[in-house]
Amino acid sequence: MKKLGFIGGGNMAEALARGLIERKVFKPTELIVSDVDAGRRRKINRALKIAVTDDNLLVIRESRAVLIAVKPQQIEDVLGGLATSDKIDPREKLFISIAAGITIARLTSSLGAKARIIRVMPNAPAMVGRGMAALVRSKAASKSDEAFALKIFLAVGDAVALKDEALLDPVTALSGSGPAYVYLFVKALADAAANEGIPRDLAIRMTLKTVEGAEYNMRMSKLAPAELIRIVASRGGTTEAALKRFAAGGFSDIVAAAVHAAADRSRELGRSY
Repeated sequence: MKKLGFIGGGNMAEALARGLIERKVFKPTELIVSDVDAGRRRKINRALKIAVTDDNLLVIRESRAVLIAVKPQQIEDVLGGLATSDKIDPREKLFISIAAGITIARLTSSLGAKARIIRVMPNAPAMVGRGMAALVRSKAASKSDEAFALKIFLAVGDAVALKDEALLDPVTALSGSGPAYVYLFVKALADAAANEGIPRDLAIRMTLKTVEGAEYNMRMSKLAPAELIRIVASRGGTTEAALKRFAAGGFSDIVAAAVHAAADRSRELGRSY
């Protein structure tokens, strides 16, 4: 019996499997992955030395816990195949879903009210071991199930457990979509530096190191963000001049509106599946 099976062998599943193996959470022999793409199966098998198959039901039968890592539009096929099988009792398995927008209610409608389900919102930096995930468990899932799921996502970054599934919509807007906001800011900052005469490659390098250093300083410091800003922004200095222009352009309001738009879209998608 495998400790964890993956339905869907995409980039996120591969990153999770790699993190679990490298962190010695599980051995390669304790994992199995199913995917319809033979090329993905070969890649995962060669890179991680774990069992692969094109049979989702085999993964479910042979695994104590199943991580559903398919696109939302594929979830019907996965759940439909499970519902038509009389050889699998969903109550005997822990199901962990990272399918975006697929609610616990939608999963339980196919798996049954007594199914043990964990819904997770990971993010793209998990693929380089620096992810941020949030998860919520169904009523049938136990604290032990929750701890098991946390262990998986802590292998590729940080992870937190929430009690209210509705919070996964703002979580999606923050950490799920957040990397793109950072990429946008880095691009804008580097573009501006290049316009001031700094060579573009150097502008990118300096911007990335500035963001990395600021993130580390903020994480290690006990000071609030506003206080850290005040320390850098000397009265009458260059930073103050820049911050005044940000404020005049409504920077904070733009960020708030963007996060709200992403959270609203997440809610819409949750209702559509």
